[in-house]
Amino acid sequence: MSNAAKETVAEAGSREFLVFSLGDEEYAIDILKVQEIRGYENVTRIANAPEFIKGVANLRGIIVPIVDLRLKFRLEKVEYDEQTVVIVVNIEDRVVGIVVDRVSDVMTLEAEQIKPAPEFGVSLPLAYLDGLGNLDERMLVLVNIEKLLTSEEMALVEEVGE
Repeated sequence: MSNAAKETVAEAGSREFLVFSLGDEEYAIDILKVQEIRGYENVTRIANAPEFIKGVANLRGIIVPIVDLRLKFRLEKVEYDEQTVVIVVNIEDRVVGIVVDRVSDVMTLEAEQIKPAPEFGVSLPLAYLDGLGNLDERMLVLVNIEKLLTSEEMALVEEVGE
């Protein structure tokens, strides 16, 4: 196998993730789904929306639903501060903002560093997880943001965004 072919195989096995925090836990989403990261700004509340949908924001002329992942994951509420950010993701031609406590970095994980999620001890339903990323002393919960944001309960986001 040529060096170029080996590099291609190696690249196929690695994925880049945007790492963010909710409380003391570190989570990560596929960097390819991320459109931009912005500071949290006030949103327009939507009547009858689930609690985890904070409302909508106008992002350069596009009305974007804003989802608080802390509330979605049933974690304790936290006061928003200057570290609170919105990760704008693009999923199946839908733009959604997700509120997180803070973004820390971008990490590359090799295939062997990604383990299946355990059946217990994780605050999310397994359907929303790609697994756990193990990097030295850090354990990252790999969120499948596409499955999370296209689940049935998120169908309301479609209605909110229209």
